[in-house]
Amino acid sequence: MSNSIYQQVSKNLETLRLGQMALHLQEVADRVSSENLSFSEGLLKLSNYEVDFKESSSSNNTIKAAAFPFVKTLNDFDFDFQPTVSEKQMQEFCSLGFMEHAENIVFLGNSGVGKTHLATAIGIEAAKHHNITYFIKCHDLLQQLKKAKLENRLEHRLKHFNHYKLLIIDEIGYLPIDKEDSNLFFQLIDMRYEKKSTILTTNISFGDWDSVFYDAVVADAILNRILHHSHVVKITGKSYRLKNMISEPKDDEKCT
Repeated sequence: MSNSIYQQVSKNLETLRLGQMALHLQEVADRVSSENLSFSEGLLKLSNYEVDFKESSSSNNTIKAAAFPFVKTLNDFDFDFQPTVSEKQMQEFCSLGFMEHAENIVFLGNSGVGKTHLATAIGIEAAKHHNITYFIKCHDLLQQLKKAKLENRLEHRLKHFNHYKLLIIDEIGYLPIDKEDSNLFFQLIDMRYEKKSTILTTNISFGDWDSVFYDAVVADAILNRILHHSHVVKITGKSYRLKNMISEPKDDEKCT
């Protein structure tokens, strides 16, 4: 490729905002020459740089928009410390087959056992594959719905949360839920039922949800819709937050 042609091609790529193709133009041109590649083969290699970059950027933007509390994957999870969690099952969840069937996942266990970590890891995998995902704590969700109702825009807010392909609702039952909140939560769950996947984390056994959601009838209706197409993961291990404190000797023990 002559210098003038190279400069014009590079300029055209920049004009078309194909920055990665412009960046790797000389590299691919050299490979075409040294490996005797066809025009189509060279163009494919060059365009792959642009596609890979844009797919990566898109995934990163989707992950950022999901509002995860942290970025952690299954590789960061200590399955040895938490043996009640099946690594194989978590890997299957990360294949996202449950989303194809609009199924839910419920992580049930005491505080600190890794429920939020696992929910986030699956959510990140969903976002990487360009599924619109959102993470929110249950209390914050209900506050937003209650505020929207007061402002006569509840339907719009429900549709906002319903449009996510995957919605992660964290910490159900950690804070009190009154009758109005229970009805609002039911409306959202009912709207997503058999249409979209939801991941929920809770420390409350299902038999006690009637006390959490104020009204036993509403609690039963919520549970029926959540559990009808659902995978329930019960975690009975120790708290990660206390892991280091448990393993380290006490101060008075260190002195002996």
